[in-house]
Amino acid sequence: MCLFQYDDDPEPEEPVPAGLLHVPVRPGTTEVVLRTFRTPLGERTAVGFTRTDLLVSVLGPEQPWIRLSEPALRALASPLGACRLTIDPTLTASAVTRLSADTAGVAARAL
Repeated sequence: MCLFQYDDDPEPEEPVPAGLLHVPVRPGTTEVVLRTFRTPLGERTAVGFTRTDLLVSVLGPEQPWIRLSEPALRALASPLGACRLTIDPTLTASAVTRLSADTAGVAARAL
């Protein structure tokens, strides 16, 4: 931790404008729908990437995306309950699926 604070250093909690972002979406019938994610603690978050290659490395080449500014992304995500914005996440995990009774028994015996 630095004991000295300089005039040009932003505060840790001070949001810094991210500029135009590559935002993952889901295709709809006539429009696209903002794709939201969850943080490791379960909080809903909107996600934006600063570069296309970062989006592709995390979500794959088939993931559709649009370009949005940070304020526009926040405005779209807020009514969906995603008040947090995550820029350039490096890891995503597949959704958890329930195991059938047969599969759950096999998995429990394997432990």
